[in-house]
Order: sequence, then structure tokens, then C-alpha cells
Amino acid sequence: MTQFRLPANSRITPGKTFKAPAGAKDIRNFKIYRFDPDSGANPRVDTYEIDMDACGPMVLDALIKIKNEIDSTLTFRRSCREGICGSCAMNIDGMNTLACTKATEDIKGTVNIYPLPHMPVIKDLVPDLTDFYAQYAAVKPWLQTRSPPPPDRERLQSKEDQELIDRPSACILCACCSTACPSYWWNPDRYLGPAVLLAAYRWIVDSRDEATGERLDYLEDPFRLYRCHTIMNCTQYCPKGLNPAKAIAEIKKKIAERQH
Repeated sequence: MTQFRLPANSRITPGKTFKAPAGAKDIRNFKIYRFDPDSGANPRVDTYEIDMDACGPMVLDALIKIKNEIDSTLTFRRSCREGICGSCAMNIDGMNTLACTKATEDIKGTVNIYPLPHMPVIKDLVPDLTDFYAQYAAVKPWLQTRSPPPPDRERLQSKEDQELIDRPSACILCACCSTACPSYWWNPDRYLGPAVLLAAYRWIVDSRDEATGERLDYLEDPFRLYRCHTIMNCTQYCPKGLNPAKAIAEIKKKIAERQH
């Protein structure tokens, strides 16, 4: 019989509270999802009272302060701190975004931090992106050519052709868009998701690439591409301001055009 409730070991239990230092005046509460699968314990939400007078302005600054000064067991990913690498993608205040570019002052009240939704959790705020990266590799995100011999210099493009790939190339594979997509939640093993389809589109419209037909053949599938229902969450939650939904629509259009 189908069960519509969460397994008992996935239910969030009350966590610990870490008080701010005595004398702190500008205090913000950070509620952070904690889960260690190796411990056998249920997930919990810990509360950290942070003195913002002694903390940087971004959510990532608060996480680093907690890690360094309050609770060294807190686990999260981070690297560039400039919105380039995508490592610190997480769900902050109910929205998938980058902790390094999300200002704490833009959030009212308690700052709630969870890992990216609908992904297996390795520990705390670290999701397992193994399948996500495997899907990315499946669309062969590199230049494919057929014309011999290879040129003895770089392959040139017109300014107009370069502009077609300029914005799609800005994707940092943070997975904010894919993990905000209900179609990806329900079919993560078969639907490629907006981030991967945006990457596929980037090579489909690249004037230097000579594998357009093969790329479209691979995507022409009820699940890989057409599970997209234009919900638009992907575009709303992209921290780089990209438009995966438009790219997916363009791929569908190209497949339709070649059938006529």
C-alpha cells in the first residue's frame, strides 16, 4: 500500500541552541538543517544566535563564523565567495540561491537555511550531486567537430554567433534551478532538468559545433526534454539571472522545425 507520509527517520527533531555572547546587541537567529547519516539520528534544526556586529554581511559569512567560532561540526560547501563557483548553493529563506551573494539584511526575521531540496543529503547542507553531474556529462558539453583536418588556430565566430552562447555559457552548475523544478523532483532519474538542458542548448546553438543533429536526437525523448512543463521556477531561482526555460523552449522549437 502506498504511504503518503515521510519515513520516521526523516522527520526533523528539535535541535540545539547556541546562545550569542554576553553583551551582543545586534543578534540574528540562524536556524540550520543538520543531518549526519552515519550517526543514525534523525535530522534536526539547530539555532545559532549570531552577533552581526562581529560578522560579515553575507549568509556565507555567518556560516563561516559558526564553523570557525561556534560549532566546527557544521558542514557546507564553499569556495570562491564571489558567485562564480556555485559551491555554496543552498535553500535560504525558502529560496534556492548562493550563500555568498545572499545578504543577511535582505532576509526578515530568522534566517532559515536548508540544503538544496529533493536531493540526497551527504551531510548537513551538502547535497549529493552525483546524478546531476552524470546528466551533465551525458549531453557531451564540449565542442564536437567532423570536418578534417583540425584548424591550426582557434575556431572563429562572428559577434552575433558569440552572443547566442554568451548568456548560456554563464551557467555555473550550482543546481539552484534544477532543484527548484517540480518536474525534476518527480523524475530526477529520467528528466535532465533545466541546468543540463541549458548546457545542451549552449552547444546546440554554437556555430562551431557540428553535432547538432545528434544532440537533438538525444534530447528528443518524452522524459529527457518534454517532462518540462514551463513552470518557470528555474528562471526565477537562477542566481546568475539566466533563463533556462527559454533555452528549453528553443530546443523544443528546433526539434519541431526539423520535423517539417
